[in-house]
Amino acid sequence: MRNPLRSKRTKAMQEQIDATLKKYQSKTDYLECRAESIRKLHFGFSNDELTRLGISEDQGFAVRACVRGGWGFASLNSPDLLEEYTELAIDQARSLGNCRMNLAPVDPVVDFVDYDPLEDPRAVILDTKLDIFRDLVTRAREYSPVITNVSASYFESFRTIVYMNSDGTDLVMKKMDLGGIVSPQASRSGVTQYQMVTCGSSRDFGVIRRLGDRLENACRLTVDMLDAPKVKAGKYTVVLDPVLGSTFVHEAFGHMSEADEYHNNPSMRDIFTMGRRFGPDILGIYDSGLDKGTRGYLRYDDEGVPGEKTWLIRDGVLVGRLHSRESAARFGEAPTGNARCINYRYPPICRMRNTCIAPGNATFEDLLSGIDLGVYAVDAHGGTGGEMFSFDAAHGFMIRNGKLAEPVRNVQLSGNLFKTLDSIEGIGRDFTIVDDSGGCGKGPQFPLETTCSSPHLRIRNVTVGGE
Repeated sequence: MRNPLRSKRTKAMQEQIDATLKKYQSKTDYLECRAESIRKLHFGFSNDELTRLGISEDQGFAVRACVRGGWGFASLNSPDLLEEYTELAIDQARSLGNCRMNLAPVDPVVDFVDYDPLEDPRAVILDTKLDIFRDLVTRAREYSPVITNVSASYFESFRTIVYMNSDGTDLVMKKMDLGGIVSPQASRSGVTQYQMVTCGSSRDFGVIRRLGDRLENACRLTVDMLDAPKVKAGKYTVVLDPVLGSTFVHEAFGHMSEADEYHNNPSMRDIFTMGRRFGPDILGIYDSGLDKGTRGYLRYDDEGVPGEKTWLIRDGVLVGRLHSRESAARFGEAPTGNARCINYRYPPICRMRNTCIAPGNATFEDLLSGIDLGVYAVDAHGGTGGEMFSFDAAHGFMIRNGKLAEPVRNVQLSGNLFKTLDSIEGIGRDFTIVDDSGGCGKGPQFPLETTCSSPHLRIRNVTVGGE
């Protein structure tokens, strides 16, 4: 296979960016340029009808300049305008700058990162992809007459990024991302329920082929939940499955670990003080760019910083946060490889990669043991995070006398992040990486490919909404 570093197109991008940096870097304290080409495919089904199908290609450049601490940013689609827009970015930075530049130092890197797929979706023709999802939709619709609607969707994207900065970093990065979802919906007597099977990967189309392995169980749950009672509202000891546990750590804690959220907020800085206890000794939380194949895998971030594993909480104590080079300098800490943007139209900001609750030692039976009356909350149907969070489980089961009992629906969990972290009293050994087809949003930058992971968790005194 021909090395893309030697392709005329990529080489031309590198040469043009290199010439631009050399011409203008003396007018700045820091200057970076990126060129990006993007190819996307997406489609969706509603029952047997193909409701959308699109293939797109995009390419563009981004320039970011820093002068006396002021930042300028410009994006463009024509390479002929690169120098003109570089001057605009520098003018912006000069107008805003009023202090010294503050960027944490990093060693420059020169590297090429290829796709390295296990099963390459480019080798699977479109008709085969459509047939896979048609078959999944048909299987779900035929499971039961009360399944009234099945929706399904798929996407894939391939990106080539050339990134260079005035520090000497020179990167060519190939990135692949894909995901799929099938969602059966059932209705009867005014009650509607739905479940989802979903997956994502940065490396393997095979995850799509394996969606069907979980479809029958999702259809069964969709139908069974029509007859399940609503959970009785109250405070319970709750066991979260890995999907809901990973959603909790991403939404409720992960976003609050992004240092650019509070580097100018004194009250938040006081809360997130290194060495402060946030949970029991058994609690560990980290964010990693090293998990190859996950959607959160990140060899280098969008400032050219390696995607390391960053501990946020160890033994219940705050030990880290997620940084760009600028936020790291403001806190006097090291960059963590978390500066990310969704494409060349945006500047990089602090974002998660694979945010994880580290595994503990408990078995599932251990977590249920001793609970006279509790709730087992399974899967996630969305919610909101932050200091005050609220999440909807896809379904649940009552826990009675340390055993799983009857199924329940409308399980909504809410509470205060810090009180809930402190109330964790059991962590399972069954650590699970959760890659779905969704995306993370922050400001205008949505969707960004991320992963979140967790084992089963046991948390006391959780507010559960229901009937």
